[in-house]
Amino acid sequence: MEELAVAGRLRRSYREMVMRKLVTYVIIIPLALVFAAFGVANWHSVRVSFDPFDPSDPALAVGVPLFALIILVAILGVIVGGMATWFGQRHWRRAARRHEADARDAKAQLADLQAAHAALRGEPARLVPPSHGGLFGFGGRDKQGAAL
Repeated sequence: MEELAVAGRLRRSYREMVMRKLVTYVIIIPLALVFAAFGVANWHSVRVSFDPFDPSDPALAVGVPLFALIILVAILGVIVGGMATWFGQRHWRRAARRHEADARDAKAQLADLQAAHAALRGEPARLVPPSHGGLFGFGGRDKQGAAL
């Protein structure tokens, strides 16, 4: 049975590797080529002014290559969009943490009830995992699920 689980993980990791290569070849490389062509075609410099009151003689103006300005604005848009998405999902993350804590409490309560039931039946006590965090946190795993 364990061999099937290992084979499933290997098959999954192989699929992930193939998907990463596919994304690299189909999306990343053509996108890099488009950015390179865009940069070569738009090498001329544009003046970016931060003075809305005197556009003819601004107090603060910067000369920037057009391709660098557009790529910088795109990068800033991705960062701002990612932050907005992350802040928008805070309710779901909070609910997931609460449900995880409820599940841990339910598992601890089940272990306590099973131990009490075994004691009533006269069975020898079995070792149960610590119900409140233990030495390395809940279940002895870090945030990514790796064993400590």
